[in-house]
Amino acid sequence: MEPNPTDLATLARELEGWLKLRSIPIAMKLFEQAEAMEQVPKIRRPQAVHTLDQVVAQAARLGWTVGVTAADLVGEQCRAVVGLGPQDAEWRSGRAMAGVWYASVEDAAAHQAAMSVVPAGRYQALAVSPLASGRLVEPDIALFYATPGAMMHFINGLQWSGYKRFDWSVVGESACADSWGRALATGEPSLSIPCFAERRYGGVLDDEMLMALPPALIAQAIAGMQALARNGLRYPVPQYGIQQDARAGLGVSYQ
Repeated sequence: MEPNPTDLATLARELEGWLKLRSIPIAMKLFEQAEAMEQVPKIRRPQAVHTLDQVVAQAARLGWTVGVTAADLVGEQCRAVVGLGPQDAEWRSGRAMAGVWYASVEDAAAHQAAMSVVPAGRYQALAVSPLASGRLVEPDIALFYATPGAMMHFINGLQWSGYKRFDWSVVGESACADSWGRALATGEPSLSIPCFAERRYGGVLDDEMLMALPPALIAQAIAGMQALARNGLRYPVPQYGIQQDARAGLGVSYQ
């Protein structure tokens, strides 16, 4: 049966089951008015200044529903990726990162230009919440952390029907531009290798990758993983043995 793309609780439960997730799948939504964000049920407002990595982690690791405006986020980088802060000449110059992450101002500016960001000016606030809670009505994207093996199986599910090749970027530091920045800006599934800041401030583990995508595509991937399971292709992948005759193993799935 095709999963219902609007039944967020079921999508979250099935995603956790198929991929054996260790953290909570979450939803993210941008708001044109901060007042609308503040009406989200059980919304928490930060009592300190955070990186957006920390805010995402509060939803994914603690199960909180958190809303932020630009004033709650440290520095222009976190704000700019989700369109809550200026993307002006000073931000584009990357001067703050020159000599820290990049050898020159030119290198830093090239990095800024490579980032996928939500255009500035439209949104005043952002909220994150566990996907299963349903507190964010029609979220823009869903996000989840998983191991590389789980991510590959999820991608296999996405590619089961209506196959397309995925090409993803790695901007390096500020890798949130590769995940939630790109997914919010394009509506496309966006896989990232979390960066230093996500690991230091967001608690991301060494073996975790991050996927961001519209919730409807989770339903598509689950339907694909269901089909793969009928062919004996499941996660976690059972080890077959590096010196065994491969024909018996392949014969389970291939005629």
